[in-house]
Amino acid sequence: MTITVKDLQGKEQGQIEVSSQLEKFEELGKRLVGTQAAHEAVTAIRAAQRSGTACTKTMGEVAGSGKKPWRQKGTGRARAGSFASPLWPGGGVVFGPKPRDYSKKVNRKVSRLALQKLISTRACAGDLVAVEELKMQSPKTGQFVQVLKDMGLDGAKVLFIAAMDEDINTNFCLASRNVQKVKVVDSATVNPYDVLASTKVVVTRKAWAKIEERIITK
Repeated sequence: MTITVKDLQGKEQGQIEVSSQLEKFEELGKRLVGTQAAHEAVTAIRAAQRSGTACTKTMGEVAGSGKKPWRQKGTGRARAGSFASPLWPGGGVVFGPKPRDYSKKVNRKVSRLALQKLISTRACAGDLVAVEELKMQSPKTGQFVQVLKDMGLDGAKVLFIAAMDEDINTNFCLASRNVQKVKVVDSATVNPYDVLASTKVVVTRKAWAKIEERIITK
């Protein structure tokens, strides 16, 4: 299996040979190998993004006096023992949310298997394209939009993966950050959710080499 290498004008520049281990993995992937790992990894990533800061006050935390509003009998009113009762407006909340940590533990091997699954799926579906580098002469959004059109990526959710400080420049990052459905990430930090959330993946040669180092087992 090979990955087509293009320039930013959409012209083919060559091919990248994909590791035989990834090819073999995709054959296994047709039998749903790695699907559960992908689910666990993506679920954990999304859970970790939750702030978990929602907080309500219980009856004991509501400000105010602890005095009984009125005597138990003789007033004709319903009996009441506290101004902070959950039955009253402004009272405490029963079983309300409290600050909590939503993060989940995912083993390193599971995370690697998930990235293998999603990367190989994108590659075999023809949704992964390689480029030599991601560099632009000026930080113009209009020029970046034209690059997307030339590469046939207009309207798609595109994930650009680069080896930061090596094959991408500041102009490219500035030009792309104001375009919807486009995300630029470092090859060292790309995760399964990034790949799953995109419909097209564009990776530089150097970034692809680093990704293979991460996901190919020795």
